[in-house]
Amino acid sequence: MQKFAANLTMMYTELPFLQRFEAAAGDGFKAVEFAFPYAWPKEELLDGLKAHHLQLVLFNAPPGGMDAEGIAQAVEAGDKGTACIPGREREFRAGVALAIDFALALNCPRIHLMAGIVPRGADPIQVRATYVNNLRWASIKAAQAGRDVLIEPINTRDIPGFYLNRQDHAHEILAEVGSPNLKVQMDLYHCQIVEGDVAMKLRKYLPTGKVGHIQIAGVPQRHEPDVGELHYPYLFSVLDELGYEGWVGCEYRPQRGGQMGGTSSGLGWLRPYL
Repeated sequence: MQKFAANLTMMYTELPFLQRFEAAAGDGFKAVEFAFPYAWPKEELLDGLKAHHLQLVLFNAPPGGMDAEGIAQAVEAGDKGTACIPGREREFRAGVALAIDFALALNCPRIHLMAGIVPRGADPIQVRATYVNNLRWASIKAAQAGRDVLIEPINTRDIPGFYLNRQDHAHEILAEVGSPNLKVQMDLYHCQIVEGDVAMKLRKYLPTGKVGHIQIAGVPQRHEPDVGELHYPYLFSVLDELGYEGWVGCEYRPQRGGQMGGTSSGLGWLRPYL
């Protein structure tokens, strides 16, 4: 039986962010994830988690910026990370250090390191070398703090130019970096759009032990998992068959909310699994 984490960046957006913890717990979630924690004091986030008996299982390192103001500007601008971008290594390292600080304070075991959008005209060899070197450095720092770091292939329809798009590429990068605490964040929504054959991708990569987190959403519009072309009950049975014991992040935009009961009204798909 799968364990589901509510993504508080995409779900419960009818509520202010700090009220989403209570809403997720009220719907039966035992864990949450979100994109960026940096706009809130660590103490307030931790209070929300503890008050509602929730575990934080994942968040992103900053998408850019060297300080609080720079990070806020990068988030507002929709930046997608710096890990692969030559010349922004100091920015990447500052973001990783801050993310580890938050992960320790919030008892979060995983940090997603966004690859970034490849600069126009960049040398592919230099981009890959920058990415590998940055990931190797971040893996060492995270290991010292007892944390895993993750990389995520993202489809080029949602984020044109994003460096990492395919599962095989992600696992090639893992092999080159060679760090045991660097793993893949396997979002089945992105995987279906770019590659398809999702069940076979699960069968290929889960047994390697290098998939650190799974996320889901309906395809193609990123709504509830029971909307669209992917048949998640079957995929959940594959996860059970393969013995997956990690969390499944619900990173989708509810379409059944709005004035009709909010995010909670679209959680019928989840009831059999709680």
